[in-house]
Amino acid sequence: MARIHGETGGAGADVILDIVGASYLDRNVEALADDGRLVIIGLQGGIIAELNLGKILFKRVGVFGTALRGRPVDGPHGKSGIVRDVVNRLWPMVSDGRVRPIIDAQIPIQQAAAAHRLLSAGNVVGKVILLVGDPPPNSNDVQI
Repeated sequence: MARIHGETGGAGADVILDIVGASYLDRNVEALADDGRLVIIGLQGGIIAELNLGKILFKRVGVFGTALRGRPVDGPHGKSGIVRDVVNRLWPMVSDGRVRPIIDAQIPIQQAAAAHRLLSAGNVVGKVILLVGDPPPNSNDVQI
């Protein structure tokens, strides 16, 4: 939480894409900026959680759930349209730095066990990246 608030000047994240689900729900809502959006796209941390509705109302945040798996390929709300929107609207923001991942650690692939221990400890806010070859010259320039 401190890391996200530090990265955003105390404001919190505008959007969080959550692949974990239930076990991260409260901390993700806490990490959101006012008027932020939490989009749950995975359930690796479970499907049932308690939600403090006061935080939702006070911060005016939205919690959404979505998945591609059950969608048709074409048509309204189909996978192909969503992918097209991501390519046209999101990737340019990733490319110019307006959207970027928070990277907690970059670890050489030879130390993969240490990376797993770090993730298992549950203190990771952002990404843990396993490096193959030389690390990038600037840790903020990691390709996603």
